[in-house]
Amino acid sequence: MITVSQTYSRQGDRQCEGCSLHSTCLTRGLSKADLEAFDDIMVQPQPLKRGQELVRQGQSFHSLYLVRAGSLKKVMRLPGRHDEQVIRFYLPSETVGLEAIGEAYYPASVVALETTFICELPFEQLVSFAEQYNALRTELMRCMSRELRGDQRQVCLLSGRSTAEQRLASFLLGLSRRLHARGYSRYRFQLTMSRADIGSHLGLALETVSRVMGRFQRQGLVRVSGRELTIRSLESLEALGEEGSGLIGSPDDRRMIACR
Repeated sequence: MITVSQTYSRQGDRQCEGCSLHSTCLTRGLSKADLEAFDDIMVQPQPLKRGQELVRQGQSFHSLYLVRAGSLKKVMRLPGRHDEQVIRFYLPSETVGLEAIGEAYYPASVVALETTFICELPFEQLVSFAEQYNALRTELMRCMSRELRGDQRQVCLLSGRSTAEQRLASFLLGLSRRLHARGYSRYRFQLTMSRADIGSHLGLALETVSRVMGRFQRQGLVRVSGRELTIRSLESLEALGEEGSGLIGSPDDRRMIACR
């Protein structure tokens, strides 16, 4: 398995052009010359330790962030409650902070799940840059659209009509597709989040996540060794996950349909 440090050491310090994730990142539509100009607005990537906050809920909005290596979770503390709800997980090349643009504050905290490298994009400078480069402006819109689509998918998944098995299968399939799109294996990957985090994200108890994961292993759908998960029957997992998530075939196998 590729580690975060190995991935980051191959990418250099700051230059977008040499980054292995450029083709799936916010900058993918920029030319070589445009990328050199983009480097000038990007803050030098800094590492986050596991458990370290990137942003805190309620903090004033000032920047978007690109995940260069590692992974994070977005957690929200609801009024009148002491527990936190895991809203989203971020993987390499994904954009953090889009939901903060409108109200000018971060509505949830974002926490590193492992050693993670982040590229910071001060928003005022990013807006000025996007005014000059149509490709970046278009990609920003696409990122926002994907985030909205992901939110809709999550609402469908948690609508109350899906079983615990369908929710977990859909979650694992989503990770598999997102990682595969970034050049990683779709069959074998690390679960950097805890089972408690997965349960919080899916509206399931920790015990339910563990029980269903064990059932998947006995049925031959997956194999779990520590935090490493191997999908052994992608077709069976897809049949189960797509039934619960409202996913049907499309050019990228991820077109949403209305919740039933």
